[in-house]
Amino acid sequence: MDLTIEPSREAFRAEVREWLAANVPAEPLPSLDTADGFAAHRDWERRMYDAGFAVVTWPGRFGGRGVDVLDWLTFEEEYWAAGAPVRVSQNGIFLLAPSMFEVATEAQLERFMVPMARADEVWAQGWSEPGAGSDLASLRSRADRVDGGWRLNGQKTWSTRGAFADWMFGLFRSDPDSSRHHGLTYYLVPLNADGVTVRPIRQLDGEPGFAEVFFDDVFVPDDQVLGEVGKGWSVAMSTTTSERGLTLRSPGRFMASADRLLDLARRTPGASARVVDDAVDAWLDADAYRLYVLDTALRAMDGQQIGAESSANKLFWSDLDVRIHDAALRLLGPDRLLTESADARWLDGYLFSLAGPIYAGTNEVQRNILAERVLGLPRA
Repeated sequence: MDLTIEPSREAFRAEVREWLAANVPAEPLPSLDTADGFAAHRDWERRMYDAGFAVVTWPGRFGGRGVDVLDWLTFEEEYWAAGAPVRVSQNGIFLLAPSMFEVATEAQLERFMVPMARADEVWAQGWSEPGAGSDLASLRSRADRVDGGWRLNGQKTWSTRGAFADWMFGLFRSDPDSSRHHGLTYYLVPLNADGVTVRPIRQLDGEPGFAEVFFDDVFVPDDQVLGEVGKGWSVAMSTTTSERGLTLRSPGRFMASADRLLDLARRTPGASARVVDDAVDAWLDADAYRLYVLDTALRAMDGQQIGAESSANKLFWSDLDVRIHDAALRLLGPDRLLTESADARWLDGYLFSLAGPIYAGTNEVQRNILAERVLGLPRA
């Protein structure tokens, strides 16, 4: 791996760092799982867009810089190190957009990309159903052909960003005689369409971080089908590869947490050697993840396909996130955690990290994928 840094990349890093230093809010934005917080995060995304930082890898006509994935990784390192807000538009710009650039029509790109980049239209995921979570291929929501488009019926649940989002991307069964991975189509659905009912799912803290979405004869025109009719599974796999691989969980996110963890260990007198060792190990693993993703990015830039091995990526970062936050909570102890507000965000981070082994496909499923498609082991 060639780790030589070109001057142009250092100049880009300096530009990003300078802008973030001048623009990251001094106080954290309200939770994006509230209406006010969601609106505040939209405003932040628009400020980034106006400065040319919302979607740096995208073409200039959609508000991007056209930089490569290595510069994007640099941007992410600086973004998370600066303590910038969570990206409210991440489902769109990190998951849907790569699939759009692969298979969308020119008209779809012109219609959707700029509103997505500016967070004028925030996207929710439409994967899981009450009877189809990690086993996405068993979904039952259906799409029936009608004049000029489709009628959607069914239910999606645990829809990330669903409570306040504007649009949803998701799979529906368009061939009633099909089964499993066949006969599925990928649709782009406005959540204010007639027949759509959004029901927020409140978390333990009372905030609606997710939603269940019901479809009752919802009309979707043909120009809101992404990719070929009946070939939605391959488009969805492109999206989930982005979710598990390079784009959703960049190394910068975990390096920033690992750096904070080491700082916490340094200012915790009397911390046990075991916990300090765990903190150091977590930092080393975060750096190993950074190097692994860098290697993956270089191979992708060289034209290699990143497929089932993205499952290994997902296993690593989801486990790493839990270990970083677990070590932090053990360093803090219950008294400090509850009394020092500066450290309270570690608890929020820990609770969120516990979801990592579940979303983007449970880790149990990812292990099966690796066993069968990477190691060539027989199915159990």
